[in-house]
Parts: sequence; structure tokens; C-alpha cells
Amino acid sequence: MRRSKQAPSPCAIGGLLELLTRPWTLHILWSLSTNGPMRFGVLRKNVAGISSRVLTERLRTLEEKGFVFRHYEQTIPPAVTYGITDRMKDIEKVLAQLEGLARKWQGQGMLAESPPAPTTSVRAAHRHA
Repeated sequence: MRRSKQAPSPCAIGGLLELLTRPWTLHILWSLSTNGPMRFGVLRKNVAGISSRVLTERLRTLEEKGFVFRHYEQTIPPAVTYGITDRMKDIEKVLAQLEGLARKWQGQGMLAESPPAPTTSVRAAHRHA
């Protein structure tokens, strides 16, 4: 059953939260923000546990929304680099504040050291068992 498009949220932050709270999105943005532009394979290693398919989907969405740029070099093999845009630099400040809060809470024992990575499917879990 297909989900119908929802009407835009009357709350100004609703659309932004919907985009940023999708699985892996903040991990991707944080990695690009703290490490600078990087190629797809390096980014995938930095976001441990993400599949290539999901990373591709999230990067396309983030590029469409203007948070990430994609630089394609026509070489053999092709080199594609991703990085954050000026729009993302506004959110970067908020992410830095969240990191400070996370470190504070982690020091107080309120957060786990490293949360388990989300699983992509039951089938993937059985392959590794």
C-alpha cells in the first residue's frame, strides 16, 4: 500500500525535522561537517553500518534540498565528492551544540557510549548470523 503525500506542516520547523530525523541523515551531515568533503566510499566507512543504497538515497535527498553538494570528476574511475553547502553551515552550529550536550550527558552517564547501528533489514541480519 502506497503512502499518500501529506499536506505541508503548518509548523515552520516540521519539514526540516522530517528531513533531518530520517534514519542516517544526521550521521551523514555530521560526518561531512566534521571531516570535510569526501568521496562516497570514505563517507560510507565513516557512517558505520549504512548500506550503499541508503547512503545514495540520503545523499540525493540532501543534494535536492541544498544541504549537500555533489562534485563529479570525469576520470577513470569517476570521482564523486560530497560536501556541505552554505545552507548546511547554518545547521552546523546547531550540530556543534548538540555534540556539546551529548558529551556532557555522556560524562554524566546519561547516554550510552555508542548506540547500536540501525539494521537495514531482517534479511541482512540473517546473512551475518
